[in-house]
Amino acid sequence: MVSITSRHALFLMLFGWLFLSCATLSTWESLTNLADDYDVTIYRDTWGVPHIFGPTDTDVAFGLAYAHAEDDLENIEFSLLAARGIIASRHGLSQLPIDFLVKLFKLNETVEEKYENDLSRAVRRICEAYANGINYYAALHPGEADAGLYPVSGRDIVAGVSLKTTFFFGLDDVLRKLMRKERPETIVTSAEDIHLAHVTDEIPIGSNGFAISPRKTADGGTFFMSNTHQPWKGPLAWYEAHVHSGEGWKVSGALFPGMPVFGVGHDDNKGWTHTVNRPDLIDVYELEINPSNKNQYRYDGQWRELERFDIPIKAKLFGPLSWTFRREGFWSAHGPVIHRPFGTFAIRHANLTDIRAVDQWYRMNKSENFEQFRQAMEMTAVPSFNTVYADKDGNIFYVYNGRFPKRDEAFNWNDLLPGDTSAVVWDQFLPLSEIPQVMNPESGFVQSCNHTPFMSTGESENPDSSLFSHTMGIETHVTNRALRARDILTADDSLTFDEFLEAKYDLSYSPESKYAELWGRIISSVETDDPLTTRALALMVEWDYRTSVDSKEAAVCMLTLREVGSYLRRGSDLPDGETMEKAVHTAAQFLMKYYGRLDVPYGEVQRHIRGDENHPLAGGPDVLRAIYSYPDGNGQLVGQAGDSYILAVHWDREGNMTSFSGHPFGSATIDEASPHYDDQSPLFARHELKPVWLKLEDIKANLESAYQPGEEN
Repeated sequence: MVSITSRHALFLMLFGWLFLSCATLSTWESLTNLADDYDVTIYRDTWGVPHIFGPTDTDVAFGLAYAHAEDDLENIEFSLLAARGIIASRHGLSQLPIDFLVKLFKLNETVEEKYENDLSRAVRRICEAYANGINYYAALHPGEADAGLYPVSGRDIVAGVSLKTTFFFGLDDVLRKLMRKERPETIVTSAEDIHLAHVTDEIPIGSNGFAISPRKTADGGTFFMSNTHQPWKGPLAWYEAHVHSGEGWKVSGALFPGMPVFGVGHDDNKGWTHTVNRPDLIDVYELEINPSNKNQYRYDGQWRELERFDIPIKAKLFGPLSWTFRREGFWSAHGPVIHRPFGTFAIRHANLTDIRAVDQWYRMNKSENFEQFRQAMEMTAVPSFNTVYADKDGNIFYVYNGRFPKRDEAFNWNDLLPGDTSAVVWDQFLPLSEIPQVMNPESGFVQSCNHTPFMSTGESENPDSSLFSHTMGIETHVTNRALRARDILTADDSLTFDEFLEAKYDLSYSPESKYAELWGRIISSVETDDPLTTRALALMVEWDYRTSVDSKEAAVCMLTLREVGSYLRRGSDLPDGETMEKAVHTAAQFLMKYYGRLDVPYGEVQRHIRGDENHPLAGGPDVLRAIYSYPDGNGQLVGQAGDSYILAVHWDREGNMTSFSGHPFGSATIDEASPHYDDQSPLFARHELKPVWLKLEDIKANLESAYQPGEEN
C-alpha cells in the first residue's frame, strides 16, 4: 500500500493549482487576439448607451457582446452558466433545479444536434461573433470573469436564448405543481391567476405594446410604444443598445444578458415589441408503468423501455466545498419523464426541440418593411409572446404569437393526458395565418397588455373567438391596463404624440377592474369597532383609484392590496370579511408604525431608489404606469420591477422618425462607480424619456467616448 504524507499532499495540491493556473493562462492567451477578426467601433453617448458600428453583422455582434460585457458581465455569465446546466456549481443549492431541468430536458444535446442544420449560416456566424465578444472581454479582464466558463461558443448563446424563452409560457408553473407532495388537482394555471399572483410576492413578467395609425393621430403620423415590464436587475433585465451594420442590421432596442439580437426595438422603418401571453403550449401525460418492470411504460398497446441516462450536478456548498449529486433522467416518446410518489409523468412543450427563436428574431431585426417582418413571424419559432408592430408607412399589426401544436379536439388538453397512445403526441404546428391577429384596423389602434387577444383593437374589429380551437388555450381575462388603454384610445380620434406619452403613464384603476371590485367589497363588507381600521376604511372610501405620489388614500389601499393579494390567485373568489378586516388593520398598523398617521402621501411610502438617487414613485400593479414594489424593512415600498425599458417612436406624415427611450436606472448595470449606474433614475421617477440617437452625426454631437474593443482605456 502506498502512503501519502502531508508533504506529498501539499505537493500534489500545489502542482494541481499550478497546472490549473497554467491551463487558465493558456485559455486567456488564446482569446486575446480575437479582435483581429472584427472591425468595429463602440460609441458611448452621454447616457452611456453603446452604439456599435461596423461593416458587417458579425462585426457589430462582436462589439455588441463586448459592450454588454463591459456593463454586465455578471448576468451574462449567470445566463450562460444556467444554459450549460452548471449554475449550481457557482451559486449553490438554490440553483439545483435549473441544472436538473437543463439536463433532464436535454437542452445542450438538442442544440448540438440541430445547430448546423436548423439555424441559418448567418445566424450561426452572429452567435459565434457574439460569443467571441464575450470571450475577448473576459480575456482582457480575467479578474472579473469566471475562468471555468470559457471559452464561450455560439452553441452556448443559442442554448441561453432557448432556455430563457422556455420559461415565459408557464413551464415553471407546471413543474412546480408536479413537484408538490400531493397529486395536483389541475395542471394548467390560468393566465389570470398567474397575473394576479404578481401583486404580492413574485417578480412580474408582462408588458404593454401600442401602435397608433394615421387614422387616429392629430398630425397624420404613426405612433409606437414598447413598454416592457421586467425585473430591473438580474438575467431578465433589459439592456439598451444600438447596432449599425453595413449589411443592413440597424436597430436600436433592448436585449437580455447573453442574447445576441434585439428582443424589442426599432429603426428608421419599423418598430416591434412583445408582451407575455400564456397560451397552452405544454402537455403533461400520465404514464402507465409496467408492474413487472418499472422502466417500461405502455404505449400503443405495447410495453416500451424508458430511455435512462445519468444526471450529475455539482453544487457549491460553502467556501471551496462542493458536492456532486447524481440523479437518473428518463425520456419517453412524449419527452422528459418525472417520477413522483403519486404517478409517473411525461412532459412535452412547443419549444422542446426547436432552437430557431434566435434565427426568427434576427430576421425580424433586419426586416425593412411589413412583408419581410411577417415572413420572419411566419417561422413561428419564437414560442410565445404577443407581438405589436408599426412602421413608417402607417401599418400597424398585432398577433397573438405562439408555436401552437395541432391537437386532436377529442381530448381534454387542460388536464393530464393519457400517456398510452400516440394520438396525443403532436409534432405539427399551426401556421401564423391561423393565429388571432389584427392588421390596420379602422379603429386606428392595436393594444396588448397581457390580456385576451379578443380585445386588441376597436370592438367590432377584434378577432372572433369562435374561429379558434379551444386546444390553443387562449386567455379570456382582461387586465386593468387593457381596460384603461381601451378607454383612453377609443375616446380620442385625434391623438397627439404628447397625449400618447401621457396615456402611457396613466395612474388609474378602472372601475371595471378586479382591483376595484376587491376594494369595493372591502368597503361594503368589513364591519369593525376598531378605531384604526375604521379610519383606514374612511380613507379608502375617498380614494379615486389613482396611484399618484400626492394621493393621501393610495398608500393604505395599496398596502391592503398586498395583504389580500394572495387570495386573488384563486380566481374570482374574494377573501371573507374577517380576512379583509385583518388586511386593512395590518396596512393601517404599518403606516402608523413608520409614519404616525394614515393619510401619508403615496410618494413618501413608495420610492425609486438607486445609488444616491431616492425619489417618490407613482404607479402600482397592473396600472399603465406599472410598478411592483416590495417592503425594504424600513417602512418603504421600493420599486423592483414593472416599467423597465420604454421606447416611444413617432413617424411623421412623411415617414421621418424620432424616438425616445428610458430605463429605470441607466446603462451601467452593476458598476456603482459609473455615472450611468443611476443617471436615468430621476427621469424615470418624473415620467420622462431621453432622446434616442441613430445617426452617427447625432451620436457624435452627444458623445462621451469612442473606442475599439480592448482600447477603451
